[in-house]
Amino acid sequence: MELHNLRPAAGSKHTNSFRKGRGHGSGNGKTAGYGHKGQKARSGAPRIGFEGGQMPLYRRLPKRGFNNINSKKIVAINLSTLEKYYNDGDTVVAADLIERRIIKDTYDGLKILGNGELTKKLTVQANAFSASAKEKIEAVGGKAEVI
Repeated sequence: MELHNLRPAAGSKHTNSFRKGRGHGSGNGKTAGYGHKGQKARSGAPRIGFEGGQMPLYRRLPKRGFNNINSKKIVAINLSTLEKYYNDGDTVVAADLIERRIIKDTYDGLKILGNGELTKKLTVQANAFSASAKEKIEAVGGKAEVI
């Protein structure tokens, strides 16, 4: 048995269509799982994170930094990586990089950086190139195509 094979025992979980509070014969009648009296038994019980008027934890902790929702996640690949995995005359595309497991995903774009030396003539298709990468690719007779 492994973690991804674990399942709750048969009959131990209720489906979304389970009707609470429909009589004691249903197994979940009367108080419908809310117990007797108290704030959490009432309608309008406080929202998640409410601590009875005490400053909630999510407001007590200091907030740090800035998370830009408009930022793009660009995957960067160096020329040294292309030199290692490709042969002379090959065409380098993002789908092939994923297939060879050099990168996991292209996210919002693929950029080729100029770190390392390139000796093979490659046709490289990417969203962006650094100036040094483009220069090195074209110096050996390859093509740097922006897609």
